[in-house]
Amino acid sequence: MSPAERRAGLSLAAIFALRMLGLFLILPVFAVHARTIPGGDDATFVGLAIGAYGFTQASLLIIFGIASDRYGRKPVILFGLTLFVTGSIVAALASDIYTIIGGRILQGSGAISAAVTALAADLTRDQHRTKVMAMIGSSIGLVFALSMVAAPLLYAAIGMSGIFWLIAALALGAMALTVWVVPTAPATQTTPTRADGVLRHILRHGPLMRLNFGVFALHLIQTMMWVTLPMALATQGGLPVTEHWKVYLPAVLLSFTVMIPAIIAAERGKRFRLVYTGAVALLMLVQLGLYASAGNIWLTVSWLTLFFIAFNILEAMQPSLISRIIPPGIKGAALGVYNTLQSIGIFLGGVIGGWIVQQFGEITVGWCCGVLALLWLALCVIHPLSLPSKTESAHRQT
Repeated sequence: MSPAERRAGLSLAAIFALRMLGLFLILPVFAVHARTIPGGDDATFVGLAIGAYGFTQASLLIIFGIASDRYGRKPVILFGLTLFVTGSIVAALASDIYTIIGGRILQGSGAISAAVTALAADLTRDQHRTKVMAMIGSSIGLVFALSMVAAPLLYAAIGMSGIFWLIAALALGAMALTVWVVPTAPATQTTPTRADGVLRHILRHGPLMRLNFGVFALHLIQTMMWVTLPMALATQGGLPVTEHWKVYLPAVLLSFTVMIPAIIAAERGKRFRLVYTGAVALLMLVQLGLYASAGNIWLTVSWLTLFFIAFNILEAMQPSLISRIIPPGIKGAALGVYNTLQSIGIFLGGVIGGWIVQQFGEITVGWCCGVLALLWLALCVIHPLSLPSKTESAHRQT
């Protein structure tokens, strides 16, 4: 890649990561914190507070993507980050669960994922686009892992309000990156296309829709997990929330010793299908093992390590896979649908997870996640992913 492409990839990955940190930092601690505020004793409202972010994301992603085509990528990204900062401040000042839900809804209204991804495509040549998409996907996995370790320590030091203030400050940093570091995309002339025709083509594209289902399932599962896991560690494992980092830190560090070589092997050894399907299978096994080991800290660490391996592999590989199989002429729309399904998974994971806990108990969450992962695995086996060759990829991008 050229210096400009590396600069674009790294800075856009950082913007994506800083914004996703606003989602992930509350996951390890919020379910426990909610018990201390009015309305937080209802698991359904707790799940809604965690997942509300994804609702407005899903509602506005395609709209923001279209706006970025018309008004420019950077103005739309800056507007979205402004909404995100505002929502973070509302949540930081909240004294009950209902105001936090409002702040989370406002945070999610800064739906810039499609605009950021489209800007990455604008600033990179076709032959390097997969690398930049992998940078963005990897940044999400890295931020998720970091948040699992940092959130309990931050909660002990500055509380939940302080975490939301920190999230607002990080979003301001992302705005600074957008203005002063990210290169400006060259002006392009595009031919308007009928949105219904494009969406119909995407919905009929089997490999794309299976990857869309994958990102939906992955984020629904991980959000449902963190509706229940922090409370399980506190009550069944006897570990105060301020010490949960002792569980997350070894799990995260051990996961990277496996995850990074696996991704390298998948890329260099042309084992994308094997590594991808294996990660989905591992995700399914984790759901069954994690809830069966409730109360045993060492077993929980072991299963969480396997979860982080699977999650980070899938989070890094899927954007790369998407960029390889997107048909020519519909990149923006295809990525908008992909990001929308990701956000729907986040929203439903919080809402459904909270409702299931309230109605049926925590163990049912694990079974539901396991069944969803099994369905995803079945799709991978019945319809194995077929990647185009480098020659075909180059031809498709022209």
